[in-house]
Amino acid sequence: MNIGQKVLFEFKKEMSEIEYERYIKNLVYDVKRSRSNIVYFNAPNMIVAKWIKSKYADKLSHLFEVHHDIKPEIEISIGSHTQQESGTLPKQINEKNQAKSTYLNPSLTFESFIVGQSNQFAYTTSKSVAEKPGKLYNPLFLYGGVGLGKTHLLQAIGNYHVSLGKTVIYTTLEQFMNSFTSHLRSQTMDRFRDKFRKCDLLLIDDIQFLSRKEQTQEEFFHTFNELYNNNKQIVITSDRQPSKIAGLVDRLRSRFEMGLMADIQPPGLETKIAIIQNKCELDGIKLSNEIINFIATNMGDNIREIEGAIIKLNALSSMLNHEITLDFAQNAIKDQLKEKKENISIDDIVKIISRELNIKPSDIKSKKRTTNIVNARRIVIYLARNLTPNSMPQIAVYFGMKDHTAISHTMKKIHEIIENDENFKVLLEEFSNKINTQTTSTVT
Repeated sequence: MNIGQKVLFEFKKEMSEIEYERYIKNLVYDVKRSRSNIVYFNAPNMIVAKWIKSKYADKLSHLFEVHHDIKPEIEISIGSHTQQESGTLPKQINEKNQAKSTYLNPSLTFESFIVGQSNQFAYTTSKSVAEKPGKLYNPLFLYGGVGLGKTHLLQAIGNYHVSLGKTVIYTTLEQFMNSFTSHLRSQTMDRFRDKFRKCDLLLIDDIQFLSRKEQTQEEFFHTFNELYNNNKQIVITSDRQPSKIAGLVDRLRSRFEMGLMADIQPPGLETKIAIIQNKCELDGIKLSNEIINFIATNMGDNIREIEGAIIKLNALSSMLNHEITLDFAQNAIKDQLKEKKENISIDDIVKIISRELNIKPSDIKSKKRTTNIVNARRIVIYLARNLTPNSMPQIAVYFGMKDHTAISHTMKKIHEIIENDENFKVLLEEFSNKINTQTTSTVT
């Protein structure tokens, strides 16, 4: 497998399957024409060439930099003709002004990070560490679920220091282990240690994979100590806090905990809406507020999945020359929504709504007709119809109703209230978001 094929294989992990199949899969790496500072791919047609160059050239360039320490320009050709009309890419970064061994995505900065209540603490501490490295919180340990922004903050710290001309090492734990193993086999550990112990800032992503890797833990322990004793900043991310990483030796766990630990919680509805709006603005994608609210309410909390859904919508709209309406959006991401629905049960909804409205779950499922219980029951029925795969007859059986007509009547009544009461509509969206958040976190 040549370098171009490796890059495309890695790229596949970072996008939706449909977009990879329709665009990236059709690229062919041009081995003969490519050089270290410029890389050529051949595309099957003009549409694919323009789309890739406008959307993904910088990311492809970044992946090549990871392998070769040089960030090349990316050119997309059709056959043997380079598409000059699609615009030229930014010039190669002057290596004199760039930190050594830094493989960072330049778009991941503090300015492009959307701050909300769920990530405020992690954002503030990350920025403080960037401004005063090795002095305030060392190490900084960021933890939270998948797709919540840990890597974004990690690389934002790195990009801040790159702009100051500092030597920054950003690596995933997997890359650290692979490099360690390679240098160990080739008996060049002095080069490995020079790289990781003589930087100004060490950024390690996904440290949880250090679990039970005894030899790597030993090496990382000494690397950590060397940097820490020289007042060099260390920032680490994980999907869990140190105490919950199984197979981690005590002396490493204690070092991870001696700095500051900051968790990132799933984003609230307002934060997700702001993230979607920001993504659309950056990529020039036009979505109505109704569609943005629909995605924010129904897509769960993984920001990568949400961004993938937006990219997919835009790609389908462009290919089919179709306006992005709510119906179009619902149909385009229905498979992702189906997967979310399969993780949610009516019992989950009853449990969460009863807690939110301070009503017993048994009362919601009963025949009682007091106003507050009737309203709660209506909300549960509406959410069950929209957030679970259950049909109206199945929901009727759950509530002990004679047939689905009562469910149909309830849905009609709820829609009438939504049309006339904006506050009620917002309340339903908040309930949907909480249900998606809490059931997703339970499953994972």
